[in-house]
Amino acid sequence: MSTALAAPNPWSLVPPLGNLDAYISAVNRMPMLTLEQEQQFARQLKNDNDVDAAGKLVMSHLRLVVSVARQYLGYGLPHGDLIQEGNVGLMKAVKRFDPDQGVRLVSYALHWIKAEMHEYILKNCRMVKVATTKAQRKLFFNLRSMKQGFKSDSAAIDGDTHRDTLSAAEIDSMATQLKVKREDVIEMETRLSGGDVMLDPGPSDDGEDSFGPIAYLADTHQEPTALLEARARDTMASDGIRTALDGLDDRSRRIVEERWLKVQDDGSGGMTLHELAADYGVSAERIRQIETAAMKKMKKALTDYA
Repeated sequence: MSTALAAPNPWSLVPPLGNLDAYISAVNRMPMLTLEQEQQFARQLKNDNDVDAAGKLVMSHLRLVVSVARQYLGYGLPHGDLIQEGNVGLMKAVKRFDPDQGVRLVSYALHWIKAEMHEYILKNCRMVKVATTKAQRKLFFNLRSMKQGFKSDSAAIDGDTHRDTLSAAEIDSMATQLKVKREDVIEMETRLSGGDVMLDPGPSDDGEDSFGPIAYLADTHQEPTALLEARARDTMASDGIRTALDGLDDRSRRIVEERWLKVQDDGSGGMTLHELAADYGVSAERIRQIETAAMKKMKKALTDYA
C-alpha cells in the first residue's frame, strides 16, 4: 500500500455537501491507483468483504464520474444530480468487479456509470418518459449528436444552418447506422421536437385560471358525483313528480298535467289558461290561481321526497 493512500484518509478530502465546484476540485485531487493497488483492494473486497478497500476503489474513480457527467449536461438536468447518479453506478461496478477478469476497473465501471445516468435522464428530462424500448433508448442518446453532424454537413454543402427537420436520406442513414427501423427514427424525432404541455397550468400571472388540456380531456359524464346527481334528477323527474301529483285533487292535477306535462301533436305546449277556463266554466285568473296553489303544494311534496 502506498503512503499516499495510507495517510491521510482520502475520504477527508471530500468537502461538505452544497458546493459542487469544491467537490469537483477535491475529487480531481484524489490519488490514482496503480494496477497492483487496484488488484489488491479488489481482492480484499471480494474475499474479505473489506469495506475500506471498496471505499478506496470508489474514491479513486470519482473523477471518472465527473468527467462522464459533463457529457450529459445538454439534457437540462443539474450537474450535481448527474454526478450523484453516476456515483451510484460506480458503487455498483465496484461491488461486482472481478479483478481476475483482466480488465481495469475504469473500463468496467464506465458501463455502470453511464447506465445509471441514462436511466436518470430518461426518467427526468421530460414529464412523460420518451424512450422505453431498446431502440428508442439508443435513438434518444444518439439522435441529437447525429442530427448536429448532418446539419454541419448540410451547412458545408449549401450553407443551410437553420434546417431543423431530417431529410429522408438522413433518416435512412441514421436507421442504418443505429440498426433500428426507419419508423423508430421518425417517431423519436417527433417526440424530441415537441415539448411538455402542462395538463393543468393553474392560475396565470394575473390571477385568472388558465385553460389547459385537462379541461378538454376530463369526461364529466363518467364523474361519480355527476352520475349520482343525474340519477337523483331522473328519480325526481319520474317517481318524485308522480308522488307530488298524487297529492293533488283531480282538478288541480289535470290543470298541471295539461299545462306542463302534455305536448300537442304539432309539438306545441299544453292547453292555455283560457282553454282550461272555458273547459271548467271559470275565469282564466281562477285557473292561474289553482295552478299556483298546486305548484306550491307539489314543491313541498318534492322537497319532502328528496
